[in-house]
Amino acid sequence: MAVWKKDFTLQQLSGTVAGTMTGHIGIEFVGFGDDWLEARMPVDQRTIQYMGIMHGGAAAALAETVGSYAANLALETGRAVGLELNINHLRAVRSGYVLCRATARHIGRSTQVWEIENRDERERTVSLARLTMAVVASD
Repeated sequence: MAVWKKDFTLQQLSGTVAGTMTGHIGIEFVGFGDDWLEARMPVDQRTIQYMGIMHGGAAAALAETVGSYAANLALETGRAVGLELNINHLRAVRSGYVLCRATARHIGRSTQVWEIENRDERERTVSLARLTMAVVASD
């Protein structure tokens, strides 16, 4: 059973990133299923650190972005905001794209928990994250 409470297309999601950090680092939405959302991010001059590998902060930004979008799409009312992000970096990436999949683990009235995996183009796990979101009233 799908967790989504809002109708959306990948094109609509990708259309919201212009003028944000998400857009600046090149994140684009590429897939979704009943309880998961995927996006990809290039590993290039915007997302690498001085040793020529993907910056851990870029991996974390990718994970939190995908998890945050997913969390808000799973709400009928209110909005979800980040409460905690825990990420373990497991493998270096030097080029190409990193694919990020956020999967719902708990959708509650006041909190949500999303499990997030970043993978390289060879489908190897790059990092694993858990994002806890707080559900708050809309402004």
